[in-house]
Amino acid sequence: MKRRDFLKNTALSVALPTFLNGISLKALAGTPLMSALSNYMHDDKVLVLIQLAGGNDGLNTVIPFDQYNLYHTARTNIALPENKVLRLNGYDATALHPALADMQKLFNDGKLGIVQAVSYPKPNFSHFRATDIWMTASDSDKVVNTGWAGRFLNQQFPNFPNNYPNTQMPDPLAIQVGSVISTTFQGPAFTMGLAISNPSSFYNLIEGKVNVDSNTRWGEQLDYLEEMSLKTDQYANVIKKAALKVTKQSSTYPAQGKNPLADQLKIVARLIAGGLKTKVYMVNTGSFDTHAKQTDDTDKTIGTHANLLKRVSEAVNIFMDDLNYLQVGDRVMGMTFSEFGRRIKSNASGGTDHGAAAPVFYFGNKVKSGIIGNNPTMPTNATVNDNVPMQNDFRSIYASVLQNWFGLQPADVQSVLNGTYPVLNMV
Repeated sequence: MKRRDFLKNTALSVALPTFLNGISLKALAGTPLMSALSNYMHDDKVLVLIQLAGGNDGLNTVIPFDQYNLYHTARTNIALPENKVLRLNGYDATALHPALADMQKLFNDGKLGIVQAVSYPKPNFSHFRATDIWMTASDSDKVVNTGWAGRFLNQQFPNFPNNYPNTQMPDPLAIQVGSVISTTFQGPAFTMGLAISNPSSFYNLIEGKVNVDSNTRWGEQLDYLEEMSLKTDQYANVIKKAALKVTKQSSTYPAQGKNPLADQLKIVARLIAGGLKTKVYMVNTGSFDTHAKQTDDTDKTIGTHANLLKRVSEAVNIFMDDLNYLQVGDRVMGMTFSEFGRRIKSNASGGTDHGAAAPVFYFGNKVKSGIIGNNPTMPTNATVNDNVPMQNDFRSIYASVLQNWFGLQPADVQSVLNGTYPVLNMV
């Protein structure tokens, strides 16, 4: 079996050796976003993707305040009190969950925006398949084996991993904090970038508490794995070098472990400020699959969903504070995504079931704050089958980032996304 055929057949499961104690660096080779980024390597802009795994309940995140009575009737057992939701400057019709106080401040300060009712035609309600659709930017009835950011990188670095790292791109093309590499970064034949398995391992690496083992080999294609093992050694060194340049970060971070998402974003901020040319980072947090007991029985403003949203809101705000403290805030744009939303009507278990469209948050010093789209129209008598209909295709968000943040030409954006999508006024 030839090396390229081997890799194409095993692209989603081949892992590089775990060469650090608990830190696994895996190749992330060609994603659409990343290919666009490399075309404009002179530009130092960075994108940070935050995955909300499980399917976030959009209606209890961004509340249609102008239809509060219909909203409350549809989900009486989990509806947020009218006098507790958070108001947004200039947008009287819309409000936020009380747990999103930090995001409310960012919005009111002009550093955060919301895209309403994001989905795609013929939505899929399987966690695995819906996640795959978001990560590959495919139609719901088509299976695509490459990620949207992977195709992007593959355009810009077509010979990766051969002759990389080099003087043009000495750093990882993409970095994910997490032990499993996202399909988002899968290219036609290779994955493009590295994964840092967890924050503890990251700090062990930069503090020199672990040794690199270049002799571990997995799989039958030992020549390729040896080549990539050597590259991971090289990338480990550049990551360490960048991290060591930053000796102090914002004091607003909680103690490690108190907010796992903030722990991940702290690493991202440190590497950006340390000078890595890496263009796309991904972090993730769960568990948003809130089928039952989404809220507390006695106080709907607290409970499982509130805790999840508060974690995200605090982490994003702290991350922004740190980026500005480190004087790199203008370079970074971030966005959240989740595989789907939830149904309009809550269920009898005090939760919500798999649904269609949901809001997406985007943030940064240079974004255009505001709300893109309208509040979902609430039905008079909602049933368990009612979904929030799509207003904005998620690929429009990708197109907007590629074209207006990274400066990709429309034809190149179309090539990356395998289609043409309206560009939103996000930047």
